[in-house]
Amino acid sequence: MATYLETERMTLREFTADDVELIVELDSDPEVMFWITGGRPTPRDEVRDDVLPYWMAFYDRPGGFGFWAAHERADGRFLGWFHLRPAPDRPASDGAELGYRLRRAEWGRGYATEGARALIRKGFTDLGLERIFAETMAVNIASRRVMEKAGLRYRRTFHADWPDKIPGDEHGDVEYALTRDEWTDN
Repeated sequence: MATYLETERMTLREFTADDVELIVELDSDPEVMFWITGGRPTPRDEVRDDVLPYWMAFYDRPGGFGFWAAHERADGRFLGWFHLRPAPDRPASDGAELGYRLRRAEWGRGYATEGARALIRKGFTDLGLERIFAETMAVNIASRRVMEKAGLRYRRTFHADWPDKIPGDEHGDVEYALTRDEWTDN
């Protein structure tokens, strides 16, 4: 049975193999991909053969984690995606990682904050998580603002070794997090 989440303005649904073109289009925008790859698009075959299968594999695992396609409730248009997943390469005690990627046309409209809050609520109420965190480059002010608006708090700056050299990465990455005890459902 597919998992859906609804917010005031969005429906978040599980991805299917038919969503290749949505992700290819999203990842083809150099501005959308700037903070991830420096602007390099994700090739179609990588989306089809690696990205979507990885995302969809979460739906067969216990735990309620996953990646969700976000659509505007009023007109059904694709906005982007959100994820809440166990942190790759980190102990389970570190909590779950929150992430999002939206079409450029949707930036600045509050969708990222709205979706992030919905997944934080799901994580603490439905999944019983103790901690949720998100990371971005220190110079990615817009993403940091979303994290703050969603209720996450700055925890640390660190330096990761990323495969793509992006202007500003010399300033490092930041982690924002929220514990269940700190959370207020606002």
